[in-house]
Amino acid sequence: MNLETARSQMIEQQVRVWEVLDPRVLEIMSQVPRERFVPEALAEVAFADNNIPLAHGQCMMAPCVEGRLLQALGVSGDDTILEVGTGSGFLTACFARLGQSVLSLDYYEDFTNDAQKKLKTLGVNNVTLETQDATTLSVKKKFDVIAITGSTPQKQHNFYEALKVGGRMFVIEGEGQPMEARLVTRLSDSEFSTESLFETSVPALINTETKPAFVF
Repeated sequence: MNLETARSQMIEQQVRVWEVLDPRVLEIMSQVPRERFVPEALAEVAFADNNIPLAHGQCMMAPCVEGRLLQALGVSGDDTILEVGTGSGFLTACFARLGQSVLSLDYYEDFTNDAQKKLKTLGVNNVTLETQDATTLSVKKKFDVIAITGSTPQKQHNFYEALKVGGRMFVIEGEGQPMEARLVTRLSDSEFSTESLFETSVPALINTETKPAFVF
């Protein structure tokens, strides 16, 4: 596979087609070597137009979804970013190049360990990786940008509270297919606006799944 040809086709035939036209986003997605972040056994489909399976029933989002996510959040060079769901680490690397600093959380230690190695190889030094259950996140710090890469069947209030006034959050809410990707903007201490972006389907964030009612 010619990597550069495949990368160019991904940008032109998948990402741009989904109305991702922000030149910074297109440049970052062209520069970050996506093929280094997919599972080794799936290297040949690194640029495919679909979710790529990861361990633990998780997935790497399709390139067009990642592009829309990055464009919607409009990350600037002085933004502090919280990423919930490190996964493959590809989006983490993109955020690192777009913003000032990134705190990336994942439930699975092998994801954070693998991402740390890959980011170090690429010379990325403005990312902090932590292994934890993000649903128990205590809001000690607020962020300009929050990206939730797993779906949340129910609203997770701690994520909303971790957003600065004027900050933006990408979240996929709902259960079943399809789910709705939304951009949430914090307008004040008590007000949020929500914009529907597109429909998609990704695995639920760990410990956010709706529990079935107990029947006697």
